[in-house]
Amino acid sequence: MRVDTLTSIKVFRQVVESGSFVAAAERLDLSTAMVSKHVMHAEKRLGVRLLNRNSRTLSLTEPGRVYFERCKTILEDLEATELELGSLGAAPRGTLRITCPSWFDGRRVADLLAEFRRRYPEVVLDVSFEDRLVDLVEEGCDVAMRVTARPDSLPAALIARPVRPVQFYMGGSREYLKRKGTPKVPEDLAHHDCVAVGSADTWVLTGPAGKVEVTPQFVMRYRSMSGMANAVAAGIGLGPLPAFFFFEDPVFKDVLTPVMTEYPIREPTLYLVYVSRKYLPLKIRAFIDFILESISKVPLPKVARSVDSSQE
Repeated sequence: MRVDTLTSIKVFRQVVESGSFVAAAERLDLSTAMVSKHVMHAEKRLGVRLLNRNSRTLSLTEPGRVYFERCKTILEDLEATELELGSLGAAPRGTLRITCPSWFDGRRVADLLAEFRRRYPEVVLDVSFEDRLVDLVEEGCDVAMRVTARPDSLPAALIARPVRPVQFYMGGSREYLKRKGTPKVPEDLAHHDCVAVGSADTWVLTGPAGKVEVTPQFVMRYRSMSGMANAVAAGIGLGPLPAFFFFEDPVFKDVLTPVMTEYPIREPTLYLVYVSRKYLPLKIRAFIDFILESISKVPLPKVARSVDSSQE
């Protein structure tokens, strides 16, 4: 009987991983004699002994260990290639688990996700809005959208695709600015009520003359950006807000006003983070391509344009 080499490779791998010819035969639905024939075929073809075996135990020889590792790589590449080819021409489908900061839960991101669903109706989105760093592998998430000014803080084992800068500017409600006045320079913040995220005691703004560190008069602290945005919108004080997510959001657009636009507070970058894989499932690849395409078409917020024009 002619023995297929690829089948022999699969059988050999299963024997090693199962620990015995009998267990491998059960998992492969073959006879023990056929499993033994495949292993002997591989040894004869290669001209080396792959396994040390007796009636009780199996162990890999040194050539067997090298061959086993190469077999695993070959079979995994083959499986990935078949998955990739099988997805060509097919529509993305399945559940896509996404994690992103809590302040992404506004209308602008909802509109993006709605457009993705219209384009790929067979993908179900499972979105988690939270500020902790989710372990993608441990918690089974497919993609993370993360905003950071320090790319070295992202896990080295993951792929991090930069999408675009996220501009932050000081903002206040129209009611607050009418009541308290509009700050013109960073030093004015010492005389205004300010709202912070976290425990920072100072803010660093970047102006025409470089960086300026100020110590604002903090009257309230939040542990989430969306909480701070609502506090600023309620007229409690001034705070740094990401322009795209709040000044341009329909919910806040008629309430919040940017101030000191020639002094942006920081400019971190939005990243798409996902597990390093040679062949991405179609649903993940479709989402990454969609976000890169869609965000690139979004113009800079009007706030940013006024900053740019003032520096020319």
